[in-house]
Amino acid sequence: MIKWSKGELGKIAETDDLHISPFRDDGVTYGTLTWIWSVVVEGALYVRAYNGTDSRWFQAALRQKAGRITAAGMTKEVVFEPVKGKINDQIDAAYKVKYKGSPYVKSMVGARAHSATVKLLPN
Repeated sequence: MIKWSKGELGKIAETDDLHISPFRDDGVTYGTLTWIWSVVVEGALYVRAYNGTDSRWFQAALRQKAGRITAAGMTKEVVFEPVKGKINDQIDAAYKVKYKGSPYVKSMVGARAHSATVKLLPN
């Protein structure tokens, strides 16, 4: 399995410009880029859908399991892996630190977004 380099993760962790684009239903065409918050926890990259499991990009990510992201001046092909379990507590903490002061943090660590957590793996 391919892993993110420390340099890539460091650059992504420092910025909030991550845009996500799962494949469309044809499995070839990329969907519309969607700006989304990201965090790095234990050497892995995570994102959440603000609108929860009803989010269009989240549903496409689960169906297609692949797409691309752009962040920190990089464009990377990725695989989407749904996340459940205790790691969500650490992801919550990372969101609270990275986006401290934003009125949206409460929603991003709430049940709706919590249920739509995805790990991004380089492809």
